[in-house]
Amino acid sequence: MNNITKTAGLLAISLVLLASCKHETSSTTGWEYNNAKNGGFEVYPFEEQITGPGLVLIEGGTFVFGRQEQDVMYEWNNTPRRVTVSSFYMDETEISNLDYLEYLYWLERVFIPADLKVVYDNALPDENVWRDQLKYAETQVNYYFRHPAYRDYPVVGVNWLQATNYAAWRGDRVNEMILAEQGFIEWSPEPSPEGYFTTEAYLTYESYEAESDHRLQYITTGEYRNVRMEDGILLPIYRLPTEAEWEYAAYGLIGNTLNERILERKLYPWNGHYTRTDDKKYYGDFVANVRRGRGDYMGIAGFLNDAADHPAPVVSFWPNDFGLYNMGGNVSEWVMDVYRQTSHDDLSDLNPFRGNYYETKKLLEDGEVEERDSVGNIPMVPVSDFKNGRRRNYRQADNKNYLDGDWASQREEDAWKNTSSNEEATEAMYPKNTESDYSLVGDKARVYKGGSWKDLQYWAAPGQRRYMEEDEATDYVGFRCAMARLGAPNTNK
Repeated sequence: MNNITKTAGLLAISLVLLASCKHETSSTTGWEYNNAKNGGFEVYPFEEQITGPGLVLIEGGTFVFGRQEQDVMYEWNNTPRRVTVSSFYMDETEISNLDYLEYLYWLERVFIPADLKVVYDNALPDENVWRDQLKYAETQVNYYFRHPAYRDYPVVGVNWLQATNYAAWRGDRVNEMILAEQGFIEWSPEPSPEGYFTTEAYLTYESYEAESDHRLQYITTGEYRNVRMEDGILLPIYRLPTEAEWEYAAYGLIGNTLNERILERKLYPWNGHYTRTDDKKYYGDFVANVRRGRGDYMGIAGFLNDAADHPAPVVSFWPNDFGLYNMGGNVSEWVMDVYRQTSHDDLSDLNPFRGNYYETKKLLEDGEVEERDSVGNIPMVPVSDFKNGRRRNYRQADNKNYLDGDWASQREEDAWKNTSSNEEATEAMYPKNTESDYSLVGDKARVYKGGSWKDLQYWAAPGQRRYMEEDEATDYVGFRCAMARLGAPNTNK
């Protein structure tokens, strides 16, 4: 956090000094930047994107996406293929109970006094996921999420929708802190449900005001204005990683390369084919929290193999070569992607992802963006399919089932005529409400990756993939966040 504050402070000082410094000149027109006499086109100093709290830079590159070992489950849903992933940032650890309790506290403080307790309730993890008809699990039900003994353990019982909302909230709080500590906005001690800070609302509306001598100043007029994305002060959004990003980060191949050669192929986030280390100093110690075998979750008293019958603290065992903890065990993790069995065959070979749904801000008749709703969200609408008619890159807003069959491929001859949207077409292709036809796959089936405390070693391989409905939760699935890397793919600092 100190690095963020220091960097933003230096940037603010640089802005003040712009008028007295020698003006940079455009290489195409010869006109000076930041010169009020010729119009004052503003160009602000920028070195590189700062690293947000909790994140680690993952330098991108090419790797084999998908199956790296025998498909003993015979699901054939992860055909290996070479792809490239751009550089990005990723959480060093899974999101912990303490992290999520901070989120709930903020929701409680903002929404419950305004009689919107439903927002808080919708974010609560399902603490009953621990229960099993033939197992005593009330210890975990009653204490795992809220007792301080477990504050540094990964949060579970969180579904995909809740994880996505947490990531969005986190990005807003980080950007609010950056702006407030530099005086560009004022802290709001009692934020309202419809007016709390969000990054997108700050950039959209002119309703956030601060002391005039602390806001950015126009060079030409001397008037003060809000920070803009062009200033390089705000960070990109926090989000869930894509499946390809998560898998690439889990392997940590940076530690197994020499120039452009990968010296040792990896099956797991660590070297070797086993869950024990061959390091002489720690020889035989476990490198991940997985189930060793039937009925063996932590070993024998006096020498516990992974010292965790359930999840272990988020900083446990050894990090992989990117510095990420527990990418091969502890809890499985949600990723952004919609599940399809054939995704690996269809996806782009640069930043592959299935789940695109393009939206835009809802406009009033006068062209202004509609005001925020009762819970602070900017009203969004799908990008008009009519306006996309002559595009070459996409034609519709909803692309979750792109290349996944088509309306005319239905078994019933005229089924496609009864579908007016992509969503209806998906429901027709993946029926859930009929006795004769039923599918577990639809646009709400989301991928989760990695092994967990409950899994055997097979699932610790990053290339394995499983799926679950986005509104479901379990006692072995958690999540971590990611962020885009803007500009250069690596850093010299």
